[in-house]
Amino acid sequence: MNTKEYLKLDTVVGSLISLSGAEDVAYGEIIDIVVDGKNKRRGKVVMVDENSIIAQVFQGTQGISTENTSVRFTGHPLEIPLSRDILGRTFNGLGMPVDDGPQVYSSKKHNVNGRPMNPISRRYPRNYLETGISAIDSLMTLIRGQKLPIFSGNGMPHNELAAQIARQARVRGEEENFAIVFAAMGVKHDDADYFRKSFESSGVLERVVMYLNLADEPVVERITTPRCALTAAEYLAYEEGMHILVIMTDMTSYGEALREISSAREEVPSRKGYPGYLYSDLAQLYERAGMLDGAKGSVTLLPILTMPNDDITHPIPDLSGYITEGQIVLSRDLYQKNIYPPINILPSLSRLMKDGIGEGMTRADHDEVSSQLFSSYSRVQEVRSLSQIIGEEDLSDIDQKFMEFGRQFETRFLTQDVDESRSIEETLDIAWEVLRVLPKEELERISPEFIDKYYGS
Repeated sequence: MNTKEYLKLDTVVGSLISLSGAEDVAYGEIIDIVVDGKNKRRGKVVMVDENSIIAQVFQGTQGISTENTSVRFTGHPLEIPLSRDILGRTFNGLGMPVDDGPQVYSSKKHNVNGRPMNPISRRYPRNYLETGISAIDSLMTLIRGQKLPIFSGNGMPHNELAAQIARQARVRGEEENFAIVFAAMGVKHDDADYFRKSFESSGVLERVVMYLNLADEPVVERITTPRCALTAAEYLAYEEGMHILVIMTDMTSYGEALREISSAREEVPSRKGYPGYLYSDLAQLYERAGMLDGAKGSVTLLPILTMPNDDITHPIPDLSGYITEGQIVLSRDLYQKNIYPPINILPSLSRLMKDGIGEGMTRADHDEVSSQLFSSYSRVQEVRSLSQIIGEEDLSDIDQKFMEFGRQFETRFLTQDVDESRSIEETLDIAWEVLRVLPKEELERISPEFIDKYYGS
């Protein structure tokens, strides 16, 4: 371990400092920085080239010069102390308390880069996690241990949706053993206050751990925020045996921070200026969700990302789609119709849904009702396109019923209040109410036994 103190820097550029003559230094190692003999900061080694290094300064480089700064290497990566006492607490992106509460004391510190997870020891995700939101629970069911991103756009109500899911989410029969880890990256102060007040007023704050990186805080801290959050989630899940839902917003801010730092390091850019390792970097985060053999708990991941110009082919949503098991897509057209949550069900899906629904988990008719809703709403889009050409009055009787079904589906099923939580039984009952707009013979995806049981009730 290198314990020398280095008294002179080579260069200071942006949030980066460079130093030559360093020996036995590891990539990702934390450094202690002292400015003018009193102002202490921390940094992380991001490049090692023979005996010279480049490091990022977490608190920024303001006031740092090549002559007034000393550097000492700690010999270990960024680590945070964790215990069950973190529940109900708020931390910054480096895992330090920002809620006026005491420091977290623990006999063991945890590396924020995570523990290696042997693929063979992974358990296949089973059993659903109820969010209380009809569109998600019935049509793109979130499974414990799954990673399911929400694709949104600027100005869309993804913050409200994230806060609502955090307030309402639960694992049936495990309510006392369930918690939320909430990570916000590059959020405005008023958004951070909204999240805090939302959790406080609903009484769920004691089961929420928050990691906040504000928009005016160092961009370097934005890179560590999700890693601190996922480390806390892994601790609570695998050492405390809890079921953890991790909500991260906004992954686009994270990607832009990665691009900014990559540019400062003069790395060769890839698509739209993002670094070529964007895919592997996102995968390092997303793949920390899951369930392990021998561990009672689980980590479920719900990352939220805003698509610039609503472009789903943008690198961050595009690459996220490859790594995760589905997506929830918010629609600007539905939002402009005052439909909340504005979830566009047709491009949305959960690839693990089939393994967590049905008799004994949700309800026996869930799978067929879900399939019928997708099929019927897809037909609605075709009929709406036709009505724009010939007019709704000239549609056939059955097409007019599909038009009515579309209206009922959007206003009765998709739409719910920001503080309204529906059980899966309530959601499926509402689905049947909406499906009764259509004649029985149009319910081609539902077996006769379920039609006899629910259609006329």
